[in-house]
Amino acid sequence: MNMNGIDPARTALLIVDLQNDFLHPEGAYARDGQKNTDIAALPERVLPLANTLRDKGGWIVSTHFTLVPGKGGEPFISPHLKELRPFLGKGDFAPGNWGHALVDTLQPSDLMVEKVAYSAFYMTRLEWVLRKSGIDTLFVCGIVTNGGVASTVRDAHVRDFRTVVLSDGCAAFSRETHERAIGDLGTVAKTMTCGEAQALFSGL
Repeated sequence: MNMNGIDPARTALLIVDLQNDFLHPEGAYARDGQKNTDIAALPERVLPLANTLRDKGGWIVSTHFTLVPGKGGEPFISPHLKELRPFLGKGDFAPGNWGHALVDTLQPSDLMVEKVAYSAFYMTRLEWVLRKSGIDTLFVCGIVTNGGVASTVRDAHVRDFRTVVLSDGCAAFSRETHERAIGDLGTVAKTMTCGEAQALFSGL
């Protein structure tokens, strides 16, 4: 993929699901003992690139996994997710709640999109806001590499966005799974490290 002529003003750092309920010690996953050091390290690793892109006039776009509340606030949870994560319940990943928010380290985002499935494009306004903002290039980070990241990157590819996966800006619950997913995504997107991407924008 040719990175010549990249315009920061038409570029977004797309942060997939780096939310308090996933990462914070008081979030929904941590309350059930679902912790992972690779995932926890992501915000600080991504931050220098986010700051450089902000300084160059680029965009920060965050996607937020959402459990939509139904009657009485009880969330709609897909059966497969309920089986995998039986601890999820009322108030977790609910719009407007603290747990639903982007982690403090990476705030603020310029655009925020709620998502209800792996791909941030599925039944969301993501493509609409990206087109309205003039964004044509995405640098993607977040969790999990083989889930939300992979699905979002593949959907960006078929929508003709120039897409870069930040290989050390993503993580999964297994490092082997992460590495395999990064290798697979190399067929539809360019991959580079957060440091390489920061150097790219610093030089513009």
